[in-house]
Amino acid sequence: MTAYDFLIGPFVDYGFMQRALAGSILLSLSSCPVGVFLMLRRMSLTGDAMAHAILPGAAAGFLVYGLQIVPMTIGGLIAGVIVALGAGAVSRYTVQREDASMAAFYLISLALGVLIVSLRGSSVDLMHVLFGTVLALNNEALWLIGGIAVVTGITMATFWRALVAECLDPLFLRSVSNLGTPVHFIFLGLVVLNLVGGFQALGTLLSVGLMMLPAAAARFWTIRVGPMAALSVAIGAAACVAGLLASYHFSLPSGPAIILSAGAVYAFSILAGSRGILRARVRSHRHRTA
Repeated sequence: MTAYDFLIGPFVDYGFMQRALAGSILLSLSSCPVGVFLMLRRMSLTGDAMAHAILPGAAAGFLVYGLQIVPMTIGGLIAGVIVALGAGAVSRYTVQREDASMAAFYLISLALGVLIVSLRGSSVDLMHVLFGTVLALNNEALWLIGGIAVVTGITMATFWRALVAECLDPLFLRSVSNLGTPVHFIFLGLVVLNLVGGFQALGTLLSVGLMMLPAAAARFWTIRVGPMAALSVAIGAAACVAGLLASYHFSLPSGPAIILSAGAVYAFSILAGSRGILRARVRSHRHRTA
């Protein structure tokens, strides 16, 4: 097998691979920068909770209309917004902190979503909802993911400085501007929107992986937010290509293959990144011998 047959041929010869590649690259462009801000806000597990939170809404759309994109997307958006607002309200008006209330809401949402899917669907349908089918993306799904990418890009470009300021010092931002609270809720909206987009390809359980793993890996290479976001997109896109190729050549599940590819880059970054373990030991050794 030539390098062309292994690396390029599958994307040239098969339409389903082309659609999978286009959808996953669009997801990387959209969700990886959002993951950077989630990580910098120390809200990484919030993203995981929100990924589970969209499940009952998507499952309700599935229960009524079957595996149709628009009803499941609308249901997922509604469920995500309800959980985000509900967890925020509980943490604000009760003694419970936001992480505990978010955990409670996401566990209830996950159980409810699985129950709803089980009422009508088979185990195959449940696996589709939980783990996605990136190789089965159609044009309608691509338009949806592309629209989410455009909305995310425009929104982040418009509020970039405020998003960065809120990561570094949210109290300062609220003291000098009225954008603090609105930007927080706009950002949560972007998180929900991108998780709904990722749900179409990777399912509710894995969509947060493409959002967080490239962002976590990028942080081992740079401390500046802009380059970190750009690098996370590059890592996410590379992981998508590697995962799709592994899925095609070795008959692996495509979604897990993509996430494991991103996980491999994360592990490499921990060791070899400019802020990773090996570089830190070298700097420490030089400091001791100087």
